[in-house]
Amino acid sequence: MVYVFVNQKGGVGKTTSAINLGAFLAEAGKAVLLVDFDSQANLTGGIGIRAPKPGIYELISGSASAEEAVRKTTITGLSVIPSCLDLSGASVELIGQKERDFFLKRALAPLRDHYDYILIDCPPSLGILTLNGLAAADATLIPMQCEYFALEGLSLLFRTIRRIQKNLNPRLVVGGIFFTMYDPRTRLAQQVVKQVTAYFQGKVFSTIVPRNVRLSEAPSHGLAISQYDPQCSGARAYRSLAGEVMRHGV
Repeated sequence: MVYVFVNQKGGVGKTTSAINLGAFLAEAGKAVLLVDFDSQANLTGGIGIRAPKPGIYELISGSASAEEAVRKTTITGLSVIPSCLDLSGASVELIGQKERDFFLKRALAPLRDHYDYILIDCPPSLGILTLNGLAAADATLIPMQCEYFALEGLSLLFRTIRRIQKNLNPRLVVGGIFFTMYDPRTRLAQQVVKQVTAYFQGKVFSTIVPRNVRLSEAPSHGLAISQYDPQCSGARAYRSLAGEVMRHGV
């Protein structure tokens, strides 16, 4: 199953969620591949990869094979295709290419049968890299911060997903929405959860990821939260989310 983490708004927890969901799926015995498809390479550094070449840029440009681009992490069962700043040039390079929205899909094709889950972390935009991620995926995972502007962005994102389903990837489905950085003390956060859950019935995970400083600290050490502080509230939330993903799929 190929999932893409997508939200055009930055700072909603896409990369944190990709790392930690991947880690807990791997710890549950699944073979998991993380794909860092963002030139900021936050996932790459956050999982402890310090020499990112060859990586995703070399893979989609054809200068490295899928096997050469994949790296093992310190978590058994969890691998990663790293990214670096070179990927920022891909947005320009792909513009004039034929079938420019399918480069990532073709690059990952040899790897699909080797992993139970492939998790793609896309940049905070709806540009050509994110479109490649959506074209390559079976389902979307949408992290959503509990604030007013996130509600507005969600409707735009769903319009984009419908266009992708119509024009590029008819098999794509919404795998689920989950809330991040939740602060139960604020009335707005409670209202956002209530409204989104009511409107998108059956598409919202029951797990809510709280605002948790340990989740923010772990990437600076190159560690998943399961390694850094497995008993904190953030770790418990992502462990629960991994359980939901395994139980319900799409």
